[in-house]
Amino acid sequence: MVTFYHFVRGALLTLMGRSDTDLPLLRAKAETAMRKKPGRTRIPARNPGIEEREWSVRLTGAQGSGILRSMSEANCFVVLAHEQGAVKAGDYVEVMVMDGLV
Repeated sequence: MVTFYHFVRGALLTLMGRSDTDLPLLRAKAETAMRKKPGRTRIPARNPGIEEREWSVRLTGAQGSGILRSMSEANCFVVLAHEQGAVKAGDYVEVMVMDGLV
């Protein structure tokens, strides 16, 4: 699902004549700690909105390629450096918001 969203979506939009296929990255504060193994780049997450004039983000639960619930509840992706490890609560991360929410 993540691969489709990031690669196929852009290709389909390009084939439709659109040139604005990239989604913006926003800076958000992690509400909770996030475990991440180096090697992954994006994690499905939920952006509950803005508090005190800054975006916040939290995970949608257990993460894994076979766990559909986390993706079905997501409205954004936390984008972490490929080699980056865990994130602490309160750290700032980059967030890619899904279509229709920007």
